[in-house]
Amino acid sequence: MKLRELLLQYEVQNKLSHKEVANIVGVSLSTYYRWINGESTLLKRRNLDKLSEMFDCDIELVINEGERVKPILGKVKAGYDLWAEEDIEGYIELGQADARKGDYFLRVTGDSMEGSHIFDGDIVFVQQCDEVDSGRIAVVLIGEEATIKKVYFKKDLMISESSNPKYESRYFTPEEVEELPVRVIGLVRFVRTDFV
Repeated sequence: MKLRELLLQYEVQNKLSHKEVANIVGVSLSTYYRWINGESTLLKRRNLDKLSEMFDCDIELVINEGERVKPILGKVKAGYDLWAEEDIEGYIELGQADARKGDYFLRVTGDSMEGSHIFDGDIVFVQQCDEVDSGRIAVVLIGEEATIKKVYFKKDLMISESSNPKYESRYFTPEEVEELPVRVIGLVRFVRTDFV
């Protein structure tokens, strides 16, 4: 992830202006604009330290190894009735092989995928895509609601299936897929459970 993206996201999340963030870091507004425009990439040690403190992560690692550092984007429901959110909770560093498999993490809420060993509070690593093979676990947008489900394609139906038997599958006709809409937005590559 580039410094520019991090700074702009930080401004949006904290409702701050360019000038306010420049003041927090302790740099001039012109220096800050060079960072935002990607004109200045060599940062002084004190600026790196201040940015690391502000972002609560090793900013040098994020900038230099951005391809291996992936964001945790909000929450996705393992169930239904939760709106998709895109608030960055933090970042996770991955090995090179794993980093190539996907684009971002989502935090799971709900219990509908417990049969697939995806539990409430877990985070799933997602490869952004708009198609998956039948039977794969995917992030599906139903209207504006994001959910994790096994997706099947049978006859003319798209089926969204939980792996917890207490939840019923949902069946969508081609018309419903278009009208709601229902669309795949990512393939779940793996799940990570953190033990507290």
